[in-house]
Amino acid sequence: MKRLAVVWVRGTIGTDKRIKDILALLGLYRKNSCAIIADKPNNISMLNIVKDYVTWGEADKETLKLLLEKRGKIYGNKPLTLSYLKEKTNLELNSFVDEFVNFKKELQDIPGLKRFFRLKPPVKGFERGGIKRPYSMGGVLGYRKEAINELIKRMI
Repeated sequence: MKRLAVVWVRGTIGTDKRIKDILALLGLYRKNSCAIIADKPNNISMLNIVKDYVTWGEADKETLKLLLEKRGKIYGNKPLTLSYLKEKTNLELNSFVDEFVNFKKELQDIPGLKRFFRLKPPVKGFERGGIKRPYSMGGVLGYRKEAINELIKRMI
């Protein structure tokens, strides 16, 4: 099993309520936000339903570390600091990310951490095909394997 990074790309004005509910179940609440989920069959089926609104792929350790370090927030809209992480989990950032990737720890193990990451629009924009085409046809939407890491780094 792997960790998947899911980024909400396209707005939901005029869409079915079911799409909005699935986005909320995935932990996505607004455009240009990212959630980290497990590669389970039920999550994959939800992603296939909302594939016209999100892009996803396998996240690597470096990207997860950057997300927690630069975009991690605790309740009260305060940034996640390394001292807070050390105090609450008794782990450094690198060791927490290693255990998170190996499914020994979860994001819920950091008390007060929001389980989604707000991102900026990507530097130099999305791919040439725009936000209405799948990734396989030069657009943004859908499954993009390891290329999600490059997109997230441009959005941090």
